[in-house]
Amino acid sequence: MPLHDLPDATDGERMTDTTTEVLPPRSEPRAPVRRSLKSRPVQADRVFRGAAYSAGSITVAIMLAVGIFLSIRAGDALSVAGPSFLTTQDWSPETGSFGVAAVLFGTVTIALIAMAVSVPLAMGTALLISEIVPVRARSLLITMVDLMAAVPSVVFGLWGVFFLQSGVIPVAQWISTYFSWIPIFAVTDPSGARLTEAGAFTSSAFIAGIVVALMVVPTQTSVMREAFSQAPLGEREGALALGSTRWGMITSVVLPFGRGGIIGGTMLGLGRALGETIAVVMIISPIFTINPQVLKTGTNSVSALIALRYGEASQFGLSALMAAGLVLFIITLIVNFTASTIVARSRSGAESN
Repeated sequence: MPLHDLPDATDGERMTDTTTEVLPPRSEPRAPVRRSLKSRPVQADRVFRGAAYSAGSITVAIMLAVGIFLSIRAGDALSVAGPSFLTTQDWSPETGSFGVAAVLFGTVTIALIAMAVSVPLAMGTALLISEIVPVRARSLLITMVDLMAAVPSVVFGLWGVFFLQSGVIPVAQWISTYFSWIPIFAVTDPSGARLTEAGAFTSSAFIAGIVVALMVVPTQTSVMREAFSQAPLGEREGALALGSTRWGMITSVVLPFGRGGIIGGTMLGLGRALGETIAVVMIISPIFTINPQVLKTGTNSVSALIALRYGEASQFGLSALMAAGLVLFIITLIVNFTASTIVARSRSGAESN
């Protein structure tokens, strides 16, 4: 029979030939099972963790012990002097007239001069190493800067006394001649007459500040260089691709990204400058009056006071020196803690834009 003569299948027959698929009921999605990623510490982990905690605890304990020791030993002097200890310029514990106003002023003055000299030098050196010099010369410069940090303070002091001072005095005289209208750069006697002879410019806070600046440059350079080197490569290349010059890329990308490193390095250097002793003792001419003329002979610092008076101090005088040391300890602790916090934030990228 021809195929076209076959009868068409009815709708009922078509429905009987189809197969109906019965789907199982959907189950509710199960919550993900939390997996524990804890590992069982082995003996080596326990030893390492114990050693790390012990080292950190010992460091903190030593710092606290120093603070407590200074506070206890300074108690007698502070009970006699009272708040005037921070405002008195004289240093005569035997007569009951003593304070750290003059030496604290000299300490801050020397440190600020050091920062004014060291920060531009450190920034320039850090940018030179991280952005300009070839890779082959970079490691040599890094090594030289690191070796500079290992030079003893007494060597810097000798170099400052016998070499640097003779070269800086003419510069100080020139500054005093043309900028004496600024009070800190004037060099005058008690009557107000202007002094021009070289002897009036020796052993000044200006010379001591320059020597201290050279001592803190390596520390500041290392911190700033590390911050500059962490600037994103994509942003560097993007600035250059948009037509920026090398200097434009540095000012628009590297310096803003390294702002935290600049601030942190500056404050770390400030912390060391505040406590520098040997080089300052060898250079300055100690006085116990506030001398706002930074180019003029005569200044002092807290660390120099302790070094010079410790050997001849009486029991009460030693307590007064401990009080001066306590003031310096608190100041440097605050400065260094702030610097460490800023450096840590810059390393983690929190200060970058």
